[in-house]
Amino acid sequence: MDKDFKAEENSDAKKAPKRLAFIKTRTAARVKSEEEEMVMTFPNLVVKEIIAFQVMVIVLVLISLFVNAPLEWIANPDHTPNPAKAPWYFLGLQELLHYFPPVVGGVILPTLTVIALIAIPYFKINLKKDGMWKEHPRQTLTGFLIFVGIVSLILLLFRVYAMLVPTIMISAIMLIPYVSRREGGIVGWLGTRPLSWWVMTWFVIIAVVLTTIGTLFRGPEWRWTWPWQGIY
Repeated sequence: MDKDFKAEENSDAKKAPKRLAFIKTRTAARVKSEEEEMVMTFPNLVVKEIIAFQVMVIVLVLISLFVNAPLEWIANPDHTPNPAKAPWYFLGLQELLHYFPPVVGGVILPTLTVIALIAIPYFKINLKKDGMWKEHPRQTLTGFLIFVGIVSLILLLFRVYAMLVPTIMISAIMLIPYVSRREGGIVGWLGTRPLSWWVMTWFVIIAVVLTTIGTLFRGPEWRWTWPWQGIY
C-alpha cells in the first residue's frame, strides 16, 4: 500500500479520487426472483374448454341418434331391480359399502379422503415443488413404508382387494425413483413428482377401479358377475 495514502471522508471525487469500501461481515441476503411462465385463463383455457364441450355435445348427439339408450322398464314401486345400483358416479362409493360397514364406507372414508386431498398439497414437501425423495430420502422411506403397510393391512383384513392391488402397484412405482436414482427418462420424471401428485394419482385410479367393478362386474345380490354372463 502507498505510504502517502491517507483515508479520509470527502464527497469531492476530484480531490480524493481513491475510495475504500468497508464491507461488514453481516450483509443483507439477495433475493433472486424467478419469473414463471404465466398463461391467462381467457382466452387460452376458456376457448379450449368451449371447444371440448362442443365436441362432447356433438359426440353425444351422434351416439343418441344411432344407439338406443339401455333403458329398463317403467318404474314400479312393487318391483325393485336386483341389484339396485346407484348412478355411475356413486358406484365407487356403493362398492365401498360392500366391503366396509355403512358408517365407515359411507361417511368416514369419503370424509378422510376429501380432507387429505385438501391438506396434502400444503405439506412442506409440496411447497418446495421438489420430488418426494429429494430431501431426507431415508426418513421419507421409513414413513412411506409404515403408512403403506398400515393401509395395506387394513385393506387385507377387510378383503378389499380392489383397493389393495392398485395400492401395492402404485407404491411399487413410487419406490422406483428411490431405488434407481436416475435423473433422466421416465424414472427421472417420476422422481420429480411431489407427494400430492402421487396421492391424487392413487385416488383417481382407485375411483376408476371401484366404479368399473360396480358398473360391469356386479350382478344380483351384488355378487361378482362377469359382463358376458346372463346374455344367453
